[in-house]
Amino acid sequence: MTRYRISGSVMTHPKRLAAAGALARSAPPGALHVVTDPDPDGEPSALRTALVAWSSIEEGATHHLVLQDDLILSGAFFERVQRAVEQRPDAALALFALWDSRNGAAVRLAAMAGARWVRAVNEYFPCLAVVLPREVAADYVRYGSSRLGTWPDDILLRQFLRSRGVPAYVAAPSLVEHDDRGSISGNAFRGPRRSVCFLPDDRGGDESISLDRPQVVPFFKNGTAQCAVRVAGPGPERWLHLECTEYLSGLGVNVNRYKSANVELTEAPDPEAARETWLTAFTMGFAHRAEGRGDVLSRTAACAEALATIGPGGVSARQSEERIAALRANLAEVAAAGVTAGLDAGRTAGARPVRSGRRVTVFGAASPLGEHVVHGLAARGHRVTLGSPADTAAAGTRSNRDALVDLRPLRQAADGGDTGVLVRSADGPAVTLRTGDLYGPGCSPRTPIGRMVWNALRSRPVVLTDPPGRPLRPLHTYDLVGALCRVLDDPPAAEVLELPEETAVSPGAMAEAVLSAVRPVGVETVTAPPRTAPVPDVRGAGAPRLQGWKPTVDLHHGLHTYMQWLAYEGLALSGT
Repeated sequence: MTRYRISGSVMTHPKRLAAAGALARSAPPGALHVVTDPDPDGEPSALRTALVAWSSIEEGATHHLVLQDDLILSGAFFERVQRAVEQRPDAALALFALWDSRNGAAVRLAAMAGARWVRAVNEYFPCLAVVLPREVAADYVRYGSSRLGTWPDDILLRQFLRSRGVPAYVAAPSLVEHDDRGSISGNAFRGPRRSVCFLPDDRGGDESISLDRPQVVPFFKNGTAQCAVRVAGPGPERWLHLECTEYLSGLGVNVNRYKSANVELTEAPDPEAARETWLTAFTMGFAHRAEGRGDVLSRTAACAEALATIGPGGVSARQSEERIAALRANLAEVAAAGVTAGLDAGRTAGARPVRSGRRVTVFGAASPLGEHVVHGLAARGHRVTLGSPADTAAAGTRSNRDALVDLRPLRQAADGGDTGVLVRSADGPAVTLRTGDLYGPGCSPRTPIGRMVWNALRSRPVVLTDPPGRPLRPLHTYDLVGALCRVLDDPPAAEVLELPEETAVSPGAMAEAVLSAVRPVGVETVTAPPRTAPVPDVRGAGAPRLQGWKPTVDLHHGLHTYMQWLAYEGLALSGT
């Protein structure tokens, strides 16, 4: 007899009561009870219903299971949940992860290593199917009840678990599949939402085996191969948001050396999807071997299925179900080739790349933006050191450095655009790079672009003013790094240079871009407050452009990366 007893609820809306009832009846008698939205005519809120579900834990139960109504359970669902609780009685257990999510990518890494669970990473905590210990569930109800209408339920649950120090794990493979009947809470715009790895006939295994601290989590999302990289410290745990190419180049890995012949010769139905699938899988294989998890993959059905969903998940926001199904076999072949090549490349992961770039000291690097700038410069071959308060930028360059980058003049203002970044080289004049409206990983949510993204993240209207404010000139974090490298490689003669594109974006057009990239919320127009001072001139007074360089980050993708960073890192660092 186990000392752990699990009660369960299916949360639903009256519109989907039939589906919830069918799911409850598919379980052993009494295992699941249906809980409905207490305010079905109110503003859609998954959290409102979830709090009722978490409150319905039965007398004598040590744990509670909450399922959403549009799920398919694996054959051994209840047996495996019971064994998982016995192995991790104090943990929060997510029984599902999306195929394009960071936690889904962590599940892939676990499946590659033969593990059945993985410690949740810096993302929302998947809420489709979750088990919480009794005391944790009760505490979450109190926590969430005072935060209704703030954040989506999955982001809020992650913040709660982090604030309480509750260990959180995700199942590999998933114990449920998302039946995806449409979203009442407003997530249908994300496209098909499937599990990273669902095996309906999985009978379970040794539930004690877990992958606890992956350092690099590669994922394919929104059409781009990306990765979250754990920062070594000091300070609280935090992650950098990078693209796979930058992460690999920082380690001296030239991916073109490892491109598999069959990938090059395959007439892929979608060459861009194939390229990004291969790059994601390559980075996964590289990380698997570089982090000491072996030079081969586990030969399990879970591993094979997890790799096969890299491509479909990465294009799910842009393609129909029919198109995804048509691409799956080809992208699975590409993923298998990529991970094999990455394993091969991981053999030399211990060798430090030879840095041929300049010796650069960065001032003002002790910030989220500074960490991304420092990593970006180092990834492009520069030998970067951090400037100390005693080693002031006013001292100019010294014999032990070729140039300095000073981020301290960069001020992300609420009304005006950013001021600029100072670059001083030993063989050139000091140059101020005007950055316009800087956005992206590491940037403040208190700027005009930041406020729009911050509101959309929380399902709140994006606010515009009448009359409209000044035109916006967006510049992404990644493009700032690229411009700095251009100046370091070839110091210009001008003292002030403009970085953003010459064509500005109106506040209304930026709002539309945010709604497309983040969440389709409403737009609210308010009367602009009277100004007591003129709007700062952020255009560089006709400053020339930086020759040989131009921004490359697409606004849609750039806003998406900014949204992810704000939700998973910016929110945690702000203590909100």
